[in-house]
Amino acid sequence: MTTTDLAPSPGRNPTLAAYRSLHDHLTSGRWPAGSRLPSERSLAEEVGVSRATLRQALQELAAAGLLKASAQRGWFVTSQRISEGPNLLRSFSETAIERGLTPGSQVLGQTVRAATLDEAEVLGLAPAADVLQLDRLRTLDGIPIAFQSTCLSLKLLPGLHSLPLTGRSLFEVLEENFGIVLVRCDFTVQAEGASGEVAQLLRIAPGAPVLVGHELSFDAHERPVSTGPVTYRGDAYRFKASLFRI
Repeated sequence: MTTTDLAPSPGRNPTLAAYRSLHDHLTSGRWPAGSRLPSERSLAEEVGVSRATLRQALQELAAAGLLKASAQRGWFVTSQRISEGPNLLRSFSETAIERGLTPGSQVLGQTVRAATLDEAEVLGLAPAADVLQLDRLRTLDGIPIAFQSTCLSLKLLPGLHSLPLTGRSLFEVLEENFGIVLVRCDFTVQAEGASGEVAQLLRIAPGAPVLVGHELSFDAHERPVSTGPVTYRGDAYRFKASLFRI
């Protein structure tokens, strides 16, 4: 059998390897939105896995919102909502672009203030040290999707408060201006009802379901860089995680 660049590396979890191979080709545009994928038999041979393993990977991609199964017709590419892939750290902008959507970021507040005790503890700062609170409304194709309030360590990021951040990816700003690359994020999520202010920003009814994620991000040196909540519309976001038994 002739192998291709889809073939997973030996020694890796075959389902996860197939998922990532197919995911890379979906997000690179090999199969554009609305197109039908090759047959499962053809894809299984190309990826180098069994049809059962391939079907599991396809189902995971469907759960992530990238594919849709059609009875008797196969698998079709779709981009319906933003979601997280398995164990991959992506910025909001990167994830949107991978789905073929246009990300937007409106800065609602950019304030230097004293860190709370909890913020100082998780960011490794002295009590009441200066931090930047960055409040942003995140959009996809102009539609409000999330309200994000991020607390950033000015000890690591001096001068960040004076930079223009509207419409920019924070990941890119940190790397381009400070040489800091975020590589890990501890993330917890819970369901809540939208408060009046957040509901107005997200154009939903007060009390409508939202998903609130609490983030703590680290750089390549395991230094905590930012923390804070991000509130997603419940009808526009799906959180996904892959769990492995070891």
